[in-house]
Amino acid sequence: MVVSDSRAVVWHDLECGSYSADLPLWRELASAASNAASTVLDVGAGTGRVALDLAGADHEVTALDLDAELLAALRERATGMRVETVCADARTFALPRSDFSLCIAPMQTVQLLGGSAQRVEFLRRAHAHLRPGGMLACAIVTEIEAFDCDAGDLGPSPEIVRIEGVSYISRATRVQVGRRAVRIERERAVLAGEEQAARGQPTWVRDVVELDQVSVSRLQQEGREAGLEADGTRVIPATEEHTASVAVMFGA
Repeated sequence: MVVSDSRAVVWHDLECGSYSADLPLWRELASAASNAASTVLDVGAGTGRVALDLAGADHEVTALDLDAELLAALRERATGMRVETVCADARTFALPRSDFSLCIAPMQTVQLLGGSAQRVEFLRRAHAHLRPGGMLACAIVTEIEAFDCDAGDLGPSPEIVRIEGVSYISRATRVQVGRRAVRIERERAVLAGEEQAARGQPTWVRDVVELDQVSVSRLQQEGREAGLEADGTRVIPATEEHTASVAVMFGA
């Protein structure tokens, strides 16, 4: 459910909050680690899509994100749960504990870090915070279909939520697949009831996200550079609105 006074939180919830195809895998990995007092580090936690799900299953979760506004919403939602929030950069974080049994980086977080060297820095930081025998799992997308709505292609359906008389609309309009990056363009609009009646058509604002292109083998090599051991992969299935992804796993 999207309920917030923060525009950043509303957009994050609207565009990411309903995704659930990966949750069974994170629950499975957290439960497998529970033989040794399961403690989970969720990197790129946002407003708590995964962290709250795992905490609801009685796991202790540390939720790390660079956006303090998103973490504030997560703290409010996690009242009474075993969730700690940390505002830090995934490439440089240093926490007082180094005994996490599981570290996860869902929803292509590692593809937002700015290239190979930056991913290795994150992998090193994650390794430093895992207990011996702990696991790191990173979700990446390796195959994504390009489209351009301006060229007549049919994109995903718009995502819409109405909060206290205001409509928030987000729609993906273009995906460009390059050799080094995938560029994802969205258009967003905010309409109050009177504005909608007066304008007839919304005013769209463009939002752009770029994902680094990275293969499973490349990420595994980067993990070895960080002192981790590759420990297989798991496929996260596609949904009607999201392409399939791969969880690349490492052992500490």
